Amino acid sequence: MSISLRKARTIIRKTLDKGREMELKPLSVVVLDAGGHVQAFEREDGASVGRFGIAHGKAYGSVMLGLAGTAQKARADQQAYFMAAVNGVYGGQLVPVPGGILIRDKKGVVIGAVGVTGDTSENDVEAGMAGIEAAGLTGEP
Repeated sequence: MSISLRKARTIIRKTLDKGREMELKPLSVVVLDAGGHVQAFEREDGASVGRFGIAHGKAYGSVMLGLAGTAQKARADQQAYFMAAVNGVYGGQLVPVPGGILIRDKKGVVIGAVGVTGDTSENDVEAGMAGIEAAGLTGEP
């Protein structure tokens, strides 16, 4: 199973709503399918233009490694050489920090990932988890 465009759009809309509710800086949110392909992306007015690459890198690392951003950061802290090598394998596309969130269906199967960027990593995660939950899915931050 992969994530539908409708669910991806819901995740983005609800993530941005949560960001505004929390009074965060302008966010950028990308939703990738289980193969790492972009299903949907939005960048709020005022967000820097380079935010797509950061959001994508957070989500891409999560879906390609099967590790959420928080776990990637922990791995990078413990074994920087491993994350550097893996990042080389993926052409430097990984951003191993919180804000990359795995999306699981009701059976626990990974169906994609969300990448959120614009505020602190912790706030990015909180907003992204709200979006995923609003879509009736489970997030792994």
